[in-house]
Amino acid sequence: MEQVLNAIPHRPPFLFVDRVIELKENKIKTVKEISPDESFFEGHYPGNPIMPGVLICESVFQTGAILLSSMIGDAKEGVPVLTRIQNAKFKNMVKPGDILEIEAELVEKVSNAFFLKGSVSVAGRKAVTVEFACSLAKP
Repeated sequence: MEQVLNAIPHRPPFLFVDRVIELKENKIKTVKEISPDESFFEGHYPGNPIMPGVLICESVFQTGAILLSSMIGDAKEGVPVLTRIQNAKFKNMVKPGDILEIEAELVEKVSNAFFLKGSVSVAGRKAVTVEFACSLAKP
């Protein structure tokens, strides 16, 4: 968890990465355990709790930000900020108690723009795939 907290500015309750599993030059794998006590389950949906798709995507975006942080190294260069979301596909639901297996990969870097793709799986089944872009915002 310390590696995650040192890499990105997100904090609970809006932190959707628990730990880094693997970090390579252009690719990262992280995990997030989805607690049955998450507040969003109270309203999404009562009696049939499902993690909102936007929050599943957010776990990918945060994982990508950790990757970019490792590549940039110096926070003075800027903080990765989401600038585009494309081709989000929701394939399976995420329920309380699930463990998200999150991946993000850098596809291309142009100036201070970073183009990435990512996915979330639960128990080996894809839940989400998404393409996104980030740029560096000065702190």
